[in-house]
Amino acid sequence: MAGQHLPVPRLEGVSREQFMQHLYPQRKPLVLEGIDLGPCTSKWTADYLSQVGGKKEVKIHVAAVAQMDFISKNFVYRTLPFDQLVQRAAEEKHKEFFISEDVADIRKQFPLLEGDIKFPEFFKEEQFFSSVFRISSPGLQLWTHYDVMDNFLIQVTGKKRVVLFSPRDAQYLYLKGTKSEVLNIDNPDLAKYPLFSKARRYECSLEAGDVLFIPALWFHNVISEEFGVGVNIFWKHLPSECYDKTDTYGNKDPKAASRAAQILDRALKTLAELPEEYRDFYARRMVIHIQDKAYSKNSE
Repeated sequence: MAGQHLPVPRLEGVSREQFMQHLYPQRKPLVLEGIDLGPCTSKWTADYLSQVGGKKEVKIHVAAVAQMDFISKNFVYRTLPFDQLVQRAAEEKHKEFFISEDVADIRKQFPLLEGDIKFPEFFKEEQFFSSVFRISSPGLQLWTHYDVMDNFLIQVTGKKRVVLFSPRDAQYLYLKGTKSEVLNIDNPDLAKYPLFSKARRYECSLEAGDVLFIPALWFHNVISEEFGVGVNIFWKHLPSECYDKTDTYGNKDPKAASRAAQILDRALKTLAELPEEYRDFYARRMVIHIQDKAYSKNSE
């Protein structure tokens, strides 16, 4: 049975109060339209960004193919002057695909651009973690992954198509760490990944001025349909002490989750001391115990 294809809801003119009290607690993706983002949606052309951003060095991923794969690492890390990144990503014909990956606060990194963009004030300032430029070549597809913090994907210019999967469908996504092995989500190899067809797929198109709310733990796959500039804003949904203080990029699992994973690894090593028949039986009992004690009872 093929998984469901569902549109991500779109709402216009949402207030901070409406978002915080009614929408945010639902923990579902949502496209916000008509948010005041400042003049960036008209000002941030390739030429303007190159001129104002200048020669500041930025970290990027560069690949020879449009479909970037974090598991096989079919890309290289490079550092480029910001103006070169913008100009090369904007090229109509290109032999390489680029996406910027610097994790910081673009307001401090590029102070001359700060006045052009207004961040949606839909979270408390002390929850803020980072803001990241997403400048990408046309056709680029970023692997399916999840983040441990909530985020807004602001589409400043250009178009993106975003496909999301619920955390409840993690078992169908063939995960390695935080990433899915299934690269071609539109035409997956179901002989290799048969369970993928069970995953419910939420989809939306983003155009200039759209803001996509991506709750923490929701898997997302992003396709740049044309050259565009986006900004990701990440903030902490959980209390600060739940996160790993050494986490520069905002992609380490919460401390309690990491500890639980280490304990599970030790339990599996202990199970390995048993013969296969017994190991299989007690592993199944452990799975039932985890489902009973830890799975949410709330239906999605």
